[in-house]
Amino acid sequence: MSKPLLSVVVCTFNRDNYLQQCLNHLAQQTALAELFEILVIDNQSTDQTRQVCDDFRTNHPEVQFRYLLEQQQGLSHCRNKGIEASNAEIISYIDDDALADSDYVSNLITYFQHIPDVDAIGGKVTPIYQSQPPVWMSKYLLPLVAALDMGVSSKPFTGRKFPIGANMAFQRSVLLEIGAFSTDLGRVGNYLGSSEEKDMFYRMKKLQKKVHYVPNVHVFHSIPDDRLEVGYIKKMAHGIGKSEAIRTRQGSPMMAINKWLEELLKIGATVVLAILYTLKGEWPKAKMLVKFRFWFLGSFIKG
Repeated sequence: MSKPLLSVVVCTFNRDNYLQQCLNHLAQQTALAELFEILVIDNQSTDQTRQVCDDFRTNHPEVQFRYLLEQQQGLSHCRNKGIEASNAEIISYIDDDALADSDYVSNLITYFQHIPDVDAIGGKVTPIYQSQPPVWMSKYLLPLVAALDMGVSSKPFTGRKFPIGANMAFQRSVLLEIGAFSTDLGRVGNYLGSSEEKDMFYRMKKLQKKVHYVPNVHVFHSIPDDRLEVGYIKKMAHGIGKSEAIRTRQGSPMMAINKWLEELLKIGATVVLAILYTLKGEWPKAKMLVKFRFWFLGSFIKG
C-alpha cells in the first residue's frame, strides 16, 4: 500500500466507549483509504480499549490502522509518540471523544495541498451535549468544552487565538523543527492539566509560522453531563491554572510580566461581564465566570 498523505492520531486513556464511535466515523470518510492512516496511541488504558482496536482492525481491513502503546503517562507523551510513528507528511490530532465529519480527511488534505505554505491548521469543533447546555454556559466559557467556531471562512489565527487540541493538524516537518509537545504540560491520567497546545502554537508564532482556521475541517465533540458538573469545572480550572503557572515559569521575565498583565485584564473583564449578566437576569452565567476566574487564579498563584 502506498505511503499515506495524512496520519490521524487519536490519543486515548480509558475511553473505550467513545473511542469506538471516533474510529467508526474515521472509517466512514469520503477520502480514499489509501490517503490516510489512523494511529491510536493508548496511554496504558485498563478498560477495553485494546479490544476495541482489535475489533476495528478486523471489521475494517481496508483502513490503514495501527495501535501503539505509550507507557509514559500523559497526553503530551502520546502526541509525541504520534509524531515519531507517523508515516505521513501531515499529522492531525482529534480527541478520542470527537466525531469527524465525513469530509474531514479530504478537506484537510485539500487545504494543505492548495495552501502549501501553511504550517498548521485548526478546524471547527461543535459540542454535542448529552443533555442540554448548562444555564451557566456562556460564549466566554465555551473553551471548557473545546468548542471553536470562528465563522464560515478560512482565516489566519491572530492575536492570542490558536487551534484546539480536539481538532488540529500540522506539517510534520514543522513539528520536527519546532520540537515536541511539552511533557511538563497537559493532561496526565485524571489530572486535568493543559497549555501544551498553547505552548506549541506560541512557539510557532515566535517563528512566524502560518496557522489557519479551516471551518470545513470539522469535528463534533461529545460532552457528557458529568463534564459539566461544577466539581469537574473546578478541577479543570485548577489544572489550567497550574499549567499556566508552569508555562510562565519556563518563559522569560518579560513573558511573566505580560502574563500577569493579561490576568489583571481578565479579572477586570470578568467583573464587567458578571455585572452585565446580572443586570440581564442571567445570574448563573455571572456566577460561573467569577468562580472559574477565582479557581484559576488560586492555582496559578500557587503554581
